[in-house]
Amino acid sequence: MSLENVNVAGHEILVTPDQLKGRLPVSEVARVNVERSRESVNRILRHEDHRLLVVVGPCSIHDVNAAAEYAHKLTDLAPQVDKNMLLVMRAYFEKPRTTTGWKGLVNDPYLDDSFDIAAGLRIARQLLIEFTELGLPLATEALDPITPQYLQDLISWTAIGARTSESQTHREMASGLSSAVGFKNGTDGSLDVALNAMHSVVSPHRFLGINPSGQVSVIKTRGNSNAHLVLRGGSDGPNFDAGSIATCESALAAEGLPSAIMVDCNHANSSKDHNRQPLVAKDVVNQIRSGNQSIVGLMLESHLHAGRQNLGGGDLEYGISITDACIDWESTESLLRELNEALSVALAQRAAA
Repeated sequence: MSLENVNVAGHEILVTPDQLKGRLPVSEVARVNVERSRESVNRILRHEDHRLLVVVGPCSIHDVNAAAEYAHKLTDLAPQVDKNMLLVMRAYFEKPRTTTGWKGLVNDPYLDDSFDIAAGLRIARQLLIEFTELGLPLATEALDPITPQYLQDLISWTAIGARTSESQTHREMASGLSSAVGFKNGTDGSLDVALNAMHSVVSPHRFLGINPSGQVSVIKTRGNSNAHLVLRGGSDGPNFDAGSIATCESALAAEGLPSAIMVDCNHANSSKDHNRQPLVAKDVVNQIRSGNQSIVGLMLESHLHAGRQNLGGGDLEYGISITDACIDWESTESLLRELNEALSVALAQRAAA
């Protein structure tokens, strides 16, 4: 009787990160755009650039054509609001599941439980290259600790989710990421998990992983100095209001951590009603207009069309999320233009201060 791999049904050898990057290399245009957008994100987090960092886009990408259409719309809008906002598109390819369900484009790109991960990595990298060449900064959620070796060179901002902020594996991984990292508060709404993660991620770590050649290695990191807190609400309710922001500021100060806060306008902060996201965003911007100095970013879940649909319920409707419900593009564009106008004086005052 075998003593190992008792519950393993098989192994499939994947292309290595170096091989995939060799087939889908970063162009010089994309390289320059990633460098520029990463520096802009980092300057915002350090309060050196007083624009608002807005991470906006589909909850997850499942249709490459719809994602490309959204990316072009966002690319057209970005320069029109660039004075006050840096727009970063959500390019989320991995989805954490509470129990089971579709795990994202990297894991199941054809939405049929075929789990062609090799194809998923190739499709995801091709999309990231195309979007980056448009000049669009990109954001993602780092879930699997191996995936960043394939995709991170094209990412300007990374989220560590509420379910994984407490994970040592994800804290270690984040300490080696090349992009800025936002840690979400716990699903119960507590800040401790994210605060501990921020302390951990700035430190060097050593852990098991793979190198660009696909070899199992001891990864040695320098630590990531561009980590910050993302408030997403919790089981006790929202935490975007002025009182919650003040509590968060005090907690960051007590821990000696940077006072850079992003507000996730969906999830518990919208009481899981995607239509409330604009109300949350406007409340946060009003806090900035009233003199708040710590809020540096917003996160919005937005797609071409509003709502969500179930995978496996027949033919999918174009441009509608199959994970969290999103607001539509028209609402997104209108909201961002309104926020841009509302922020003009307040951000100028921030810069002057």
